[in-house]
Amino acid sequence: MAAAARSLTPLSSASASIRLGVARASARVASGSSFRVLPGRTLALRGRSSSSFAVTGAVMGKAGTVGADAGMDAVQRRLMFEDECILVDEQDNVVGHDSKYNCHLMEKINSGHVLHRAFSVFLFNSKYELLLQQRSATKVTFPLVWTNTCCSHPLYRESELIEEKCLGVRNAAQRKLFDELGIQAEELPVDQFIPLGRMLYKAPSDGKWGEHELDYLLFMVRDVRLSPNPEEVADVKYVNRDELKELLKKADAGEGGIKLSPWFRLVVDNFLMGWWDHVERGTLEEVADMKTIHKL
Repeated sequence: MAAAARSLTPLSSASASIRLGVARASARVASGSSFRVLPGRTLALRGRSSSSFAVTGAVMGKAGTVGADAGMDAVQRRLMFEDECILVDEQDNVVGHDSKYNCHLMEKINSGHVLHRAFSVFLFNSKYELLLQQRSATKVTFPLVWTNTCCSHPLYRESELIEEKCLGVRNAAQRKLFDELGIQAEELPVDQFIPLGRMLYKAPSDGKWGEHELDYLLFMVRDVRLSPNPEEVADVKYVNRDELKELLKKADAGEGGIKLSPWFRLVVDNFLMGWWDHVERGTLEEVADMKTIHKL
């Protein structure tokens, strides 16, 4: 790993990718991909025909709630109403589904009925540097916070409900890494995501929105090409361990307005530094524990 100290400003290549992402934003398409599921095979993304910048009439008519959230970005509004999250109990058994909108309302969260399945991807390059993203300013929950590579939800669809070997969650991770960071599916074979554990947490974002998730922690070491989607991602950077520690210090001190997502901080404080040793040694499978659900 390079010994030269680097600032926590974005890498030039990452910034270039951001500009490329802006240029291709008009071509960004909806994430309603369909998968032909073959365990152990790279899955092809298909069915990307409608623009993600269009808000459907169905969304605009959702029970008057759109009017109440008129300030919400159009893309985020569409995702909030069209995406159906997987509802689970605290043992991770599927109990139903609900809109992303309802699953992130603190009123619903506090009622105890919208715990949903999620995933957090930690993608390292061949220098064992971790790819971080800053969430876009238009995100409904935790806008402009720094977090791990990709954080999202498997949806209530056949390809993302597969329990065997966490294949549904892996399929969802592959889908969202393309949607958010423009990483092609062939660069992220689903069988190379390594599930290390699960955690259950609750975190308010503001007075209205928050998270209550049963989160799968997926790791991968792979060099990839980035083309971030500016609707989802404000910035990206690779960090080594020392740079991450410096970022944590700045966030704790409130320096430069840097904030970290609560789920990322939980992983950092409880697991990440120890797991990073195994990333470098190529022994991640030795620390995998998918039987325990850590309540944090």
